[in-house]
Amino acid sequence: MKRLPDTELEVMKALWDSGPDTPRAQLEQALAGFGWASNTVNTYLSRLADKGFVRSRRMGKVNLYTPLVSREDYLAFDSRQVLSRLYGSSPSAFLAALARGGLEQQDLDELRALLERLSGGQKG
Repeated sequence: MKRLPDTELEVMKALWDSGPDTPRAQLEQALAGFGWASNTVNTYLSRLADKGFVRSRRMGKVNLYTPLVSREDYLAFDSRQVLSRLYGSSPSAFLAALARGGLEQQDLDELRALLERLSGGQKG
């Protein structure tokens, strides 16, 4: 898997939100806030298909697009890449940097609960 440029990631987000067999017109509507021309969206979809992230199929006069990589799989991959590139693969270095930016008590409580669940301290 490769890290996606921000523009292609935005297309993937719209596709993940829309689900399988999404017509291009629906994607263009979801991406309208970016002000991209139809040809631009088509270019991004072609690139994503070439990279193995998206499958397209023709149904009549409509192209339908389906994500081949789940949001969860991509986020896990991208998170590992960022952690490796910026923090030497150290989660504690990442959390220390995050804490320097200021964490609310609620954030700390959520992190503590997550660590408990991951370490087997809690089920759920």
